[in-house]
This record gives sequence, C-alpha cells and structure tokens, in this order.
Amino acid sequence: MIGNDVSQHFLLSRAAKTLSLASIFRMSDAEAEATFCRVRWPETEGKPVCPHCGGVDAYDCRRPNGAPRFRCRACAKDFNVTSGTLFASHKLPLRVYLAAIAIFANEVKGKSALAMSRDLGTSYKAAFVLLHKLREAMAEEMKGRIVGGDGKVCEIDGGYFGGYVKPANMRENRRDRRLAVNQSGKRQCVVIVREREGRSVPAVFRSEGHALAFIKSRIAKGSIVNADEGKAWDALHAQFEMKRINHEEAYSFDGACTNAAEEYFSRLRRAEIGHHHHVAGVYLLRYAQEASWREDHRRLSNGEQMERLAALMTKKKASPDFTGYWQRHTSSRTERLLRS
Repeated sequence: MIGNDVSQHFLLSRAAKTLSLASIFRMSDAEAEATFCRVRWPETEGKPVCPHCGGVDAYDCRRPNGAPRFRCRACAKDFNVTSGTLFASHKLPLRVYLAAIAIFANEVKGKSALAMSRDLGTSYKAAFVLLHKLREAMAEEMKGRIVGGDGKVCEIDGGYFGGYVKPANMRENRRDRRLAVNQSGKRQCVVIVREREGRSVPAVFRSEGHALAFIKSRIAKGSIVNADEGKAWDALHAQFEMKRINHEEAYSFDGACTNAAEEYFSRLRRAEIGHHHHVAGVYLLRYAQEASWREDHRRLSNGEQMERLAALMTKKKASPDFTGYWQRHTSSRTERLLRS
C-alpha cells in the first residue's frame, strides 16, 4: 500500500487517466465523425474547411448509407474529414482509427504491430503501416526544432542499435564482436539532443563522430552542453560551454550529468527489447522519434496525448513513405527515411 508520505508516480495518478477505450468503442459512427471534425478543424469548431481552396462554406453531400462527404460551394470539389491527411483513403471505420490512436497513446514504451493487429482485428500489414504513420506524425513536432538557449542546459549522448552478429557455437570459434572487422556493418548510432526539463531531438548516424554538425545546428548558442567522456564530443568545446562526466567514476558530479539523455535511451531500449525486438535499419529513426515524443510528453494525460497525436495526423499530408507501402507504389523509400 502506498502511504501518504510517499509521492505517487504520475502514471498512477488520476490526472494521467482521462480517456478510456470503452468510451471510444461505445461511439456511434456520427460521434466518431464529429470527433474527427473537431480535431481537424478546431478553428471553425468542427465545421468543414475545404482542403483544396480553404473555403468554409461546404455542405453534406454523402450518398444514402455512404461514407461522409462534403462539397465546397466555392470550388465545387468533394472532400471528407480525412482528405489530404495521413488517414486519406482509409478503409476502416473512423471509430477504429480513434481506438488505434488511443491504444498507441496508452502504451508507455511502445506498441508492436502484431499486438495492434490483434486489438483491432486487422491484418499485420495494416497495423504495421498505421503505426508507422503515427510515428511519422510524431516526427512533425521535431522538424527544425532548436533546443537550449542562454544559460539553459542540454545533454547529448549516443546509443548503438542493430547489426547483431550471432556468436559461434564453439567457444574456440568465437570472435571479439567489438572489433569492426567482426561486425556486420549494419550497426547504427542514435544520437539524442535533449534540453533539461525541455524537449529533445533524435537522429541516426553511423557513429557519434558523424553527429557533430547535427548537434551544432540543433543546440542554440549560449547553451551549456553536458556529455560523457566520449572522444567524439571533444570538438564541441570550441562552440559551447561543456561539462563532462566520467561514468566510470560517477553518474553525476559537480553539476555535470547526462541522466536525461540516459532516460531517453532507457525508454528506447525497453521498447526494443519488450515490444519491437528489432528497430534497426531504415526504420530506426522512426522508432527513435517515437521514443523522443513519448519522453517529451510523459507528463500529459492519455487523453491529452491522444488529442495531440490525432491533431498531428490530421494536419499531416498523405504519407510519402507509407501510402501504398505493401504495393510498392512509392519509390526510393529507403533514401527518404534516412534523410528525414
């Protein structure tokens, strides 16, 4: 039993739980549509706005028993509540997509595509694409983000993922997998730039040393940068006031620590081990961005997280990477993911 003298974790408090899946599954189609309208067009209190010309004078022109559809009086073009968004050309009822966002937001470390397909009764392929679209929406918040500023503290760190090399069966045949010659070449480094008590920005590189230009462009001048003793960060002393911490001696000493960055990697590692099992390759950046978004919004209730995520998905245009993914309708997907 938790005593009155022990502080309660936020996730255990009532403030963290403002949404239940039961309330979503009880929604009628009309209620789900109205919810989507309010999320997509908050400026007009849910009244439809034409995505083609921006007109606000539209009327309902759906066929009997047909899907929701509006027609703009200004340009005479038809559209619906998901036109031009990540939900465009959706096949499932809107209520199912609301449930998917709620389930995704409820998870603290992440949600596997297999588990989502079981929850929604969809195919694995449909769940896989939907989850990556959610991660793509999360990444919209991080585009061009600059952290830090005068007197503010930022922390940087790197963690390596992927490129697993299975050891040989016999001990005499095993090799030191720490050496580059014995590695697969597929191992990648996730670098996190995180403002203390603020937001974060992740990116993926071949090594920590390749991330210096990215770090310099994402940390504002005047920031105090905390890092470990890795040699890759030595070049940052010329541009920032640096505080270094030797983790072999202490986790925090004389005001220097990278605990906030380590918290991020703790979340990402647990997502990899407990849910996804494999987050390497071209999708590593998406998983890194998801962990960053979850870490930044960990103090929001599940209802607030769902609303924010749904709003991001309705504001985001149709996905260039995952529209027609399984049909291979999109070319050069790998290159775009690595550049995003």
